[in-house]
Amino acid sequence: MSGRFITLEGGEGVGKSTQLRALAAALTARGAEVVATREPGGSAGAEAIRALLMEGADDRWDARSEALLFAAARADHVARTIRPALARGAWVLCDRFVDSSRAYQGGGGGITDADIMALHAFGSEGLLPDRSFLLTLSAEAAARRLARRDTAGTDRMGSKPGDYQMRLAARFAELAAAEPARWRVIDADADAETVTAAILAELDPWLR
Repeated sequence: MSGRFITLEGGEGVGKSTQLRALAAALTARGAEVVATREPGGSAGAEAIRALLMEGADDRWDARSEALLFAAARADHVARTIRPALARGAWVLCDRFVDSSRAYQGGGGGITDADIMALHAFGSEGLLPDRSFLLTLSAEAAARRLARRDTAGTDRMGSKPGDYQMRLAARFAELAAAEPARWRVIDADADAETVTAAILAELDPWLR
């Protein structure tokens, strides 16, 4: 069973962190080395940039500044964590990757996809996942989950207004539709165990 690069994508509150933990446990039980990571973050340099991105007021950075900071964090993450893990045959499970920049700073912030992917081509040498899962959730269910999750307050990304969240969801759907070979769309309204099973079913050909 050779290593793969798997990403979980979607809006706020869809359950990416929960699914990442469940997938890591399932793959480890099958004998795989698993590197579970996140963006922004996943390496020392990227975690330092994460603090700049996730704290403060919503208007702390404009969309261009955010795109540059995310690209810088991703470049360090790819160089120091993701590529070394893939080279030794590990499975890399990542909570968000470049597609989140395409959705947040693109669909949400108005930066062109060409500009975001140009930054990615330079900073991360264009690395893309083997499989990306888009977790979808109704707006009502997402709001309920966020209310439970963010009892101590939201970070900058979670505090974006409702119209931004709608643009975000629409952009993720566009990305998934444009690259059906890489993307799989998973209904995250179901219970966590059902969602995990659906993801593992999609990965099954690579697990044999």
